[in-house]
Amino acid sequence: MLVVWTVAILVIAWLTSELIAPPTKTKAGRKPLPGPPGKPIVGNLFQIPPCHSWLKFKEWASTYGPIFQLNLAGRQHIVLSTEKVANDLLRERGTYYSSREFLPMASGIVSREMRPLLLPYNDLWRRTRKLMHQLTMSTAADSYQPVQDYESKRLLISLLNEPRRYEKWFELYASGVIFRIGFSKWIETGEESAVKKIIQVNHNLERVASPGAYLVDSMPVLNRLPDAMAPFKKEGRRLHEEELTLFRELQSDVRRAVEKGYEGQSFTRTFLENQSRYQLSDDEGAYVIGTLFEAGSGTTAAAMMSYCLAMCHFPEWQKKMQDEIDEQVGDRMPEFSDMPNLPTVRAVIKEVLRWRPVTAGGFPHQLTKDDEYDGFFFKKGTIFHPNQWAIHRDPVSYPDPDNFRPDRWLDPKFPTTYKEPLSKFPSLQNFSCFGFGRRICPGQNIAERSLYILTARIAWSGSIFKVKGPDGKELPLPLYDYTKGFNTQPEHFDFDMVVRSQDRHEFIKKSLEEARSRRPE
Repeated sequence: MLVVWTVAILVIAWLTSELIAPPTKTKAGRKPLPGPPGKPIVGNLFQIPPCHSWLKFKEWASTYGPIFQLNLAGRQHIVLSTEKVANDLLRERGTYYSSREFLPMASGIVSREMRPLLLPYNDLWRRTRKLMHQLTMSTAADSYQPVQDYESKRLLISLLNEPRRYEKWFELYASGVIFRIGFSKWIETGEESAVKKIIQVNHNLERVASPGAYLVDSMPVLNRLPDAMAPFKKEGRRLHEEELTLFRELQSDVRRAVEKGYEGQSFTRTFLENQSRYQLSDDEGAYVIGTLFEAGSGTTAAAMMSYCLAMCHFPEWQKKMQDEIDEQVGDRMPEFSDMPNLPTVRAVIKEVLRWRPVTAGGFPHQLTKDDEYDGFFFKKGTIFHPNQWAIHRDPVSYPDPDNFRPDRWLDPKFPTTYKEPLSKFPSLQNFSCFGFGRRICPGQNIAERSLYILTARIAWSGSIFKVKGPDGKELPLPLYDYTKGFNTQPEHFDFDMVVRSQDRHEFIKKSLEEARSRRPE
């Protein structure tokens, strides 16, 4: 059977000439693009690891420089490995560096060209982005703080009681915030059918959109195979039907509630009440809200898991945060209004995002016209990968890059990262971990508030420690053992969390009860 498949693929490739297209030639007078040598026909396709490809890309960057090319079966890909080149191209030239490559499986079969994350830079994307901006701009994000306040208090109780179930608690927090502001629904247990389904949709997307997950996305010619020889088509159609059915149900629930007189606000209600203004169909709007859930739930949870890992390895920074909070806030729980006075808290979570970026490989951009940069020529259609793992480990921008150094955001001795005033900086606004240019994550305002309040309140309430063995010695804990997928988080590790005082524990419980009593239904 394998022989039959191989012959079929090569025959189709020969007929279409898609896989044997030569790499883009360098124009006269232009510098040749460096990059690892590849194999005949497939180029570098099978030299890229199936998971954590960003590590290999960084290794190649050390050899070939901050701009190097890969030939993936005749298709040119460029990897960018410093913040400067990524900003110069993807931000400053965003008009023609903001499209997406069409991925037959992820963009086409699963998303039916409606998921904003995967849309090319076209009119539909601009209309979806307009809606996203309306829902997530700074003033709108401020209005969601009561939900973040309630959900963060609920998380503190769970985390203090059962710290080794932290994955569930962080996912419940992140999903709870976005589910409420997206669909006017509170999550109580995380076991609700709609919640489990939308989290599964999120996991499906991370898997399907991961580089190398499906050969058809690297070799689009395979999409021409008949269904009997392309089982990925059946799987993709099933995934699309599952997610679209769910998105429609959630949208319909909000529509019915509004018709019955429900007054609560949500992403979905804002869309429905302004649908003609955005010129989006019901399904297109449903995918916008679904995408915001995808962007806001998994990433926030993953970042906080890396935060816990960092506190296990670098407890001195936990102590510095606690000292700052005690001095500036005292015994009461930190509030959003305290954040300007807590630069160490902000520096720690920003350093977590640099040290262990959630989207470590970045998300690729596609060039829509020929361009030149620093003596290199890039042909229209070239795919650019901003490799965040390498970008955040550029020693010019981030000295001592492999170490966890929040002081790089607080100390003038680090001129490339330190900014004043400390009442404003460090800030997560437009930080490269959220992407670049016109494709920057639209939910960064909401994510920033979620991460700040969680970091401050966890440090205020308790201390995180490595687990100790029977002999009283700390058990070893890997610095880097991360899951596979587009968004990554640490593989499960155990840690202990000890409440800083019983008074604070009682204060949290009382505060949660009060917040629950005020919670609108």
